[in-house]
Amino acid sequence: MRTLPLTLAAALAATLLLTACDDDKTGDDDAKNADPANGSACAIGDLGVEVGAGAAPAAGDTGNVTVTLTNQGAQCTLKGFPAVDLTAEDSTTSVSPEEGAKAQPLTLGKGGTTSFTITYVRGEAGSAKSLAVRKASFTLPGAPEDAHDLTWSYGEVARRDGGGAAQASVSGFESSGD
Repeated sequence: MRTLPLTLAAALAATLLLTACDDDKTGDDDAKNADPANGSACAIGDLGVEVGAGAAPAAGDTGNVTVTLTNQGAQCTLKGFPAVDLTAEDSTTSVSPEEGAKAQPLTLGKGGTTSFTITYVRGEAGSAKSLAVRKASFTLPGAPEDAHDLTWSYGEVARRDGGGAAQASVSGFESSGD
């Protein structure tokens, strides 16, 4: 068996590549390392934050606000969803995770990046069926007391069924880079 079929060789190479990415933390150690009590949950103070937006141009349109985080400290883990609140002058509403989304643990080494996206439906300016958002705040899993505020300049956000909750959702953390 001197030669392997190309697909088998590619599968073997992919397996070796994936195992080479393991940083010697396996099994039960992964759960322990994601535990904030052990000091490895990512903290806002150790992350650079950049915001990019594809703002919804008109009422009824969908917009996206992407938050990119760059780890500037020691290796850390994100396990869960970012908690996002949208604040208007007279109220605050929490943003739910995207329907059907499942959070995947993500470990960030120093210099590693990840992002999450807030998707929203633009509301009609001045309407009781809209939330005049002025600020979005987010916290990371394992560090709920450490919030980061973003100025919201993307227009009003529609309310679900004209009620209090915003027509918005938040994605899980996405891997960035290699």
